[in-house]
Amino acid sequence: MQQLQTLVAEPWADWALIDCGDGRKYERYGNMKVVRPDPQAMWAPAGGDWNPDATFVPGSDEEGGGRWVAHRPVPREWPLARGAVRFNASLTPFRHLGFFPDMAPQWDWMRERADDAEILNLFGYTGVGTLLLSDAGARMVHVDASKKSVDGGKANAALSGLTERPIRWMVDDASKFTAREVRRGRRYDGILLDPPKFGRGPTGEVWRLEENLAPLLADCRKLLDADSRFMVLTVYAVRMSALAIGELVAQAFADLGGGVEAGEMAVREEARGLLLPTAIFARWSRF
Repeated sequence: MQQLQTLVAEPWADWALIDCGDGRKYERYGNMKVVRPDPQAMWAPAGGDWNPDATFVPGSDEEGGGRWVAHRPVPREWPLARGAVRFNASLTPFRHLGFFPDMAPQWDWMRERADDAEILNLFGYTGVGTLLLSDAGARMVHVDASKKSVDGGKANAALSGLTERPIRWMVDDASKFTAREVRRGRRYDGILLDPPKFGRGPTGEVWRLEENLAPLLADCRKLLDADSRFMVLTVYAVRMSALAIGELVAQAFADLGGGVEAGEMAVREEARGLLLPTAIFARWSRF
């Protein structure tokens, strides 16, 4: 029987969850403070003195539309850091700020296993995870269907002084790229898999999490062997269960030995120390 666990992202110098409640969260990104909707924050906030630089106002549709409202001038982008890695934050149309701070515990866990490893980052977005693993000594293959996101990753690499590191930046559909790697007989030491609920590839390919995750995970298993180190899967679709994706990973990787962990990801609020859940995860590791 699986024992679920919680991975908690603690505040750091350039990011914090200041307060949350009434379906919203109040965060700090460097010198900028923002308010975003979050249905998981069902309780009352700690205080009423929120003073954000910008607020995301959700649309009326169920597809997650909306817009940012700036209360003071906000730069188009501004640099943040985690450790030695620097990257740009920005107010994106998708209500987030160009990276996912709740991934911090996963980044740290993978960095411990990254030295001299070859790691595949699927749905790599703007490359913060790619750069943190590269900084820890990994050779990286970064795949995202959005050229804009990959260009953002390259800009973050330049900002971090990591342009000379062995990183392959690939604009490609994650499922198609992975299937080609399987046919080529490629192997990796680790895989980071952070898929969206829905997406489109560069030539119109459609990604639906519930339909496409299991086949992609099966191909990821074929890219790993008994000498590989880890596979991390994070899922932000609330209709899925940590128990379900934990069992999916456990079955897919049963023949490799090692162990599988599953559970929730959360961020710690500064005001009271309470935990705001953000996603579910499952990960396999050899050690």
